[in-house]
Amino acid sequence: MKTIFVYLLLISLTWNLFGCGADNSGEVASGNSWQLNSPSSPVGLLEKTTSKFTSGGKLSESAPPQTIQELNQNFEKFYPQVAILSPTSEEIFDEATIEVKLQVKNFPIFKDEQLAMGPHLNLIVDNEPSRLIYDLNEAIVLENLAPGTHTIRIFAARPWGESFKNQEAYAQTSFHVLTKTNNNRPDPTLPLLTYSLPTGKYSAEPILLDFYLTNAPLHLVAQENLNDDIKDWQIRVTVNGESFLLDQWQPIYLQGFKRGSNWVQLELIDEDGKNIENAFNNTVRLVTYDPSELDTLAKLIKGKISATEARGIVEPGYQAKSNQIPEVKDTIVPSNTENPQEQLEAKTESKTVESLEETESTSALEVN
Repeated sequence: MKTIFVYLLLISLTWNLFGCGADNSGEVASGNSWQLNSPSSPVGLLEKTTSKFTSGGKLSESAPPQTIQELNQNFEKFYPQVAILSPTSEEIFDEATIEVKLQVKNFPIFKDEQLAMGPHLNLIVDNEPSRLIYDLNEAIVLENLAPGTHTIRIFAARPWGESFKNQEAYAQTSFHVLTKTNNNRPDPTLPLLTYSLPTGKYSAEPILLDFYLTNAPLHLVAQENLNDDIKDWQIRVTVNGESFLLDQWQPIYLQGFKRGSNWVQLELIDEDGKNIENAFNNTVRLVTYDPSELDTLAKLIKGKISATEARGIVEPGYQAKSNQIPEVKDTIVPSNTENPQEQLEAKTESKTVESLEETESTSALEVN
């Protein structure tokens, strides 16, 4: 009995160490992901894949910014559930403009007007950069779609772009304009990589690298597969030609980007380093790094905004309470009196005159 208990304990520990990060069934704890990829971790996420990536390379892993760590705690209670209501799977349209209808549960989406950030949905058409959705009451229209097959992917994300990792936080569907084609059609039975971040313009480091995985096998299952018909997975990340591997489904913060234009490539590969073939499993994005201007995200990263000041991006309708000083009314003095002593004498003289006037008025009333 003792032997069985020890065996089960070992299985449990192995599952926690190697299995959780690869599954697409909600077993990844999305609330405290920084604990898994911080520099203090005994086993880092970065591994050399080419001679270009060395310990002296330009890229390095960084802990998430402190303010973002604090704000992230507000999302531990949420378990987003998203769905694509329209278009439906395999629907055929006879025009190049369609309207997308989405549904989200257990996750408020909104944009703080002052800071221009908030929890949102990422909408990806085919493999184009994502479109951020903050309000489902506003029409989502796709225009000038080319004839053929298209795929929509949607997932829930925090204000700074980090995706939720539970299975229900992601949805996808394929539809057709005029006719069906073989492009932009991922195989739903194969592992699928969805590139999330980085993309666009950034004005502060570290920069978040994030992705979503679908149908990826558990590391434990792949490693114990005796027939070798289930291949383990890993992500090859290349930034400006410098490559490294990720074997955990977790976000990671990087620094070492050059000023100006950068390129980032994410590839889903197997344990032998071969590409896992599926639509969108090899994606390249352009990233611009310009630290000359600080937007809201940059201020969060650099600690220029506290978690309290940025609470409006995690709590809808939140308004910071300002310390209001009670207004003190005083006797008005002539504006041309510049000497402080003269101002004091003028105030005293004004109050004396008012007192005399009140006394004379009272005396007059008594005489009458």
